Amino acid sequence: MTAPQNEAPSTFVVGLVGAGFMGSGLGWSLRTGGMRVITALDGRSGRTARLAAAAGIEPVDNTDILLRTATHVLVVTPPGAAIAAAETLADAAKRTGARPVVADMNAISPTTAEMVATTLAPLDFVDGSISGPPPNVRAGARLYFAGSRAGEFAALPWQHAIPIDLGGRAGAASALKMSTASVYKGLVALYAQAIQAADAYGVLDAVVADLDDAGYDLRHAVAMGATKAHRYVPEMLEIAAAQAGVGLNPDLFAAFADIYAEMATTPLASDDPESVPDVMTAAEVVARLRKS
Repeated sequence: MTAPQNEAPSTFVVGLVGAGFMGSGLGWSLRTGGMRVITALDGRSGRTARLAAAAGIEPVDNTDILLRTATHVLVVTPPGAAIAAAETLADAAKRTGARPVVADMNAISPTTAEMVATTLAPLDFVDGSISGPPPNVRAGARLYFAGSRAGEFAALPWQHAIPIDLGGRAGAASALKMSTASVYKGLVALYAQAIQAADAYGVLDAVVADLDDAGYDLRHAVAMGATKAHRYVPEMLEIAAAQAGVGLNPDLFAAFADIYAEMATTPLASDDPESVPDVMTAAEVVARLRKS
């Protein structure tokens, strides 16, 4: 069910672990809704600091302060860093005695989500996932929450995003993400391969015209995907593991992981997501997918 966007209690403070492109967007959404949002910038890049500042997110000195201050914590890191982030929070909780509830929003399999929950204990864990771009880039991202305290996160005053409480079964939000991302990001990888092959065979314009006519214009998605390809490699492996866990062949998404690993080495991958032009021709995308 979709939770009402109630006004959160004034005592709530949201701590953000990972204020990059997506994380800062979620922080912006809550801050716009009237929440106090904080993040620890120690060890983070200058770009992360700029994104957090632009989103109006309040910096704190370190994770210990974040845990002592926040009532609710959102973790938005690359999938491959989910366990390490949980370990950092668990260590800080031991040092400080703080007990905020933590929602892991990363693109991870249900099995990895279970490992995160175990690592975080005794902190309460909410399984979360995100479908769509950051709310400050385009309105309409769907935010999924599952677990016994999922409703607390769904009821936060999200702006330009749709919170959905999947109920009390932790792992459901991660399972959902593994299925939706398999389609969205799988199609992007397929399109990237298709236009590169078409260019090599000298039929790029005709192929793109055919795909455009069928509603498959993924040029911008490929350009955006390339800037995040290094994050998508572990995500594809998480999808492969999730599919293997229910008896499906994992080879397809292991191959997609290889495709994104290749994309991560191209000039197109050197851009930041926020710098990608809204319009790029297929020829421009293909040219920047060639290795230097």
